[in-house]
Amino acid sequence: MLTLVADWFTYVLLRMPHGTVLSGAVQFFVYDIIKIYLLLAGVIFAVGLVQTWLPPEAIRGVLARHSRLMSHVLASLMGAVAPFCSCSAVPMFIGFVESGVPLGVTMTFLIASPMITPSGVVLLWGLFGAGTAALYVAFGLIISVVSGLIIGRLHLEHWVEDYVYQTKVGGHPVATLSLHERLRVGWNYVREIFRRVAPWVAAGVAIGAFIHGYAPADLLVRYAGADNPLGVLIAVLIGIPLYSNAEGVIPIVQALWAKGLPLGTALAFMMAVTGLSVPESLILRRVLKPKLLATFIGIVGVSIIVVGYLFNLVM
Repeated sequence: MLTLVADWFTYVLLRMPHGTVLSGAVQFFVYDIIKIYLLLAGVIFAVGLVQTWLPPEAIRGVLARHSRLMSHVLASLMGAVAPFCSCSAVPMFIGFVESGVPLGVTMTFLIASPMITPSGVVLLWGLFGAGTAALYVAFGLIISVVSGLIIGRLHLEHWVEDYVYQTKVGGHPVATLSLHERLRVGWNYVREIFRRVAPWVAAGVAIGAFIHGYAPADLLVRYAGADNPLGVLIAVLIGIPLYSNAEGVIPIVQALWAKGLPLGTALAFMMAVTGLSVPESLILRRVLKPKLLATFIGIVGVSIIVVGYLFNLVM
């Protein structure tokens, strides 16, 4: 359905010719902005609704029963199995912080969620085998946990945008709310958060549409091949500006590997695309002040580079 709408808008309403780079970018933008806005509104509503039943004290209580390390491990596993992408980062971030989840644990979840997805793991398994998929998941979990632990140790809560701590879902005892009141709370939460983040999401999708379809296979193989000791670093730097989910970038990874790029370098490229893309950074900028966003990118980027070299050694 969304594809039909995007095609109609691009090729019928705007009368753009098929097969051009510009028309492909416009079609991609229309399709993705509708899809992401619908998903974003649904995630925000779900977060607001769940929090009318699950008070912050309950979430804090779950984490309080575990050690700091175990809290990060649980957040990483939750992120790996959660069906969330970068467009969900803002409402999930606000929901976690408002519920009293420590910043480091919240960042662990946000790192793991786009980088490791069940469908992406299945694709990796089918294309590269169970061993490669298992290693990718293991390294992805390690990156998210270590990065979250470092951010937590730095105590950077003052680098979160002030409005995040001021956002409140409700204000009534959860036991006294009727279903109608809970639904109204969820809708109010959508209105409050969506208006803040929608322009940033649109900007991120626009950048993604501009570079959509660009698969730098020849460029990566030429400059990040096995004979270049800086290959993993180059792959990560090229991957950061790109925009795709794990399912979309895995075919590119397969093409890179088939052309002779080391598997660890190709997977580091994939991690950079899914976990550190410019569109995701633009969206996260709505809740993170520039210093925290730069710290987040730096820590995760270095972790991905290290893992890429380790993966090449192991494989």
